[in-house]
Amino acid sequence: MKSVFEYIERNAQASIAALQRLVRQPSVAAQGIGIEACAELVAEMLREIGARVEVLRLPGAAPLVYGEVRGASPKTLLIYEHYDVQPPEPLEEWICDPFAAEVRGDRIYGRGVADTKGNLVARMSAVRALREVTGRVPVTVKFLVEGEEEIGSVHLSEYAEHHPELFRADGCLWESGGKDHQEIPNLYLGAKGIVYVELEARGAVRDLHSSLGTIVPNPAWRLVWALSTLKDEDERIRIEGFYDDVAEPTPEDLTQLERIASTRDDAVLLRDLGLDQYLLGLTGVELLKRHLFQPTCTICGLSGGYSGPGSKTVLPKVARAKVEFRLVPNQRAPDILQKLRAHLARHGFGDIQVTDLGMENPARAPMDAEIVRVVAATAREVYGRDPLIFPLMAATGPMDVVCGRFGTPVVGTGIGYPGANVHAPNENIRIRDYVEGIKHIALILERYGAAGGQADG
Repeated sequence: MKSVFEYIERNAQASIAALQRLVRQPSVAAQGIGIEACAELVAEMLREIGARVEVLRLPGAAPLVYGEVRGASPKTLLIYEHYDVQPPEPLEEWICDPFAAEVRGDRIYGRGVADTKGNLVARMSAVRALREVTGRVPVTVKFLVEGEEEIGSVHLSEYAEHHPELFRADGCLWESGGKDHQEIPNLYLGAKGIVYVELEARGAVRDLHSSLGTIVPNPAWRLVWALSTLKDEDERIRIEGFYDDVAEPTPEDLTQLERIASTRDDAVLLRDLGLDQYLLGLTGVELLKRHLFQPTCTICGLSGGYSGPGSKTVLPKVARAKVEFRLVPNQRAPDILQKLRAHLARHGFGDIQVTDLGMENPARAPMDAEIVRVVAATAREVYGRDPLIFPLMAATGPMDVVCGRFGTPVVGTGIGYPGANVHAPNENIRIRDYVEGIKHIALILERYGAAGGQADG
């Protein structure tokens, strides 16, 4: 692989230019900006590395871009990515135009450069390097690039139902990952699920003078009372049957958590957050265990009545709350939604309207999967350090749709780092991480396509 790595180094500027090209095309799913144009650009860039490309469409959905590069071995490796990005606001906090993809010092700045256009172009660049230097790609690579990840992958399941043959593979590389504060590469073998709902309580047909609070129901109070039934002060979720299917970490999982805990200083993030302690006073392995293997119930937002400057004596006609539940294996999103509705009814809040704003199931890969061994071993070679393997990530993605339903083992690895400002102003990546990421993907493809797919081959 020495000649391939040398090619990647010599062509680093071309890879940076390719990334700038993609970042400069806005693709904000939440605002409907640039989605079609970005899908076509992704398709064009995949064709340029020799892929057979299909741009799939469903009514009302962002295009799904599929690219396939045939490999020397019969194995297939699916690369899941997305071309949509978060809104760039607040614009005044950026040091440059969010879609300029400027290089400043050792970093590239731009919305989506870390999440996840940088990972996508790094993987394209790895395929190009292998083809240019060796004349072939060791394993068949399937690029699956959607345009709705940042709004919940709302149509991805339907695409999977219509085109299951495009999703099937022997292994999958996920779009997330990077280095931590200690510059250790982190790998992720799963993702939490989610149920995101809006709860709505209604009262009179219009806002009223607050003096009527003696005789007219206040939906804001009703909503608060309903919310108070969901979770105790000890952080235990009170929905009946909520924990029935929660899978406890295995001994192998706990071994990984102990290794991760041994490399981390819990106080670093606390200082950054301006906090004295984590919930329940947890630290070390117990903190990681709760963070990765326990579900959540989070009030993400509350609205109702008047919240502007000064005072306004008003009795609101409606109150709303945005609430999310992060789910862990083996919980299922439809079951949790049903249990939430039953809980509210059982506690006398059947009148609270529950609107489903998005659901995804959790998913994870076995620790001993071949793709996991290959990615871990190649990370050790490229980065010169043993990676930390997280059984799950605390965040959510459509991993169950892409991999879980097809039984595909998956591992997340990428070019991120703690200062990447993902979803925030001044999103960026470090150029050296980008180049190393290209090398890592190239070595993964080489080793995974080898006979037997052994990581030490």
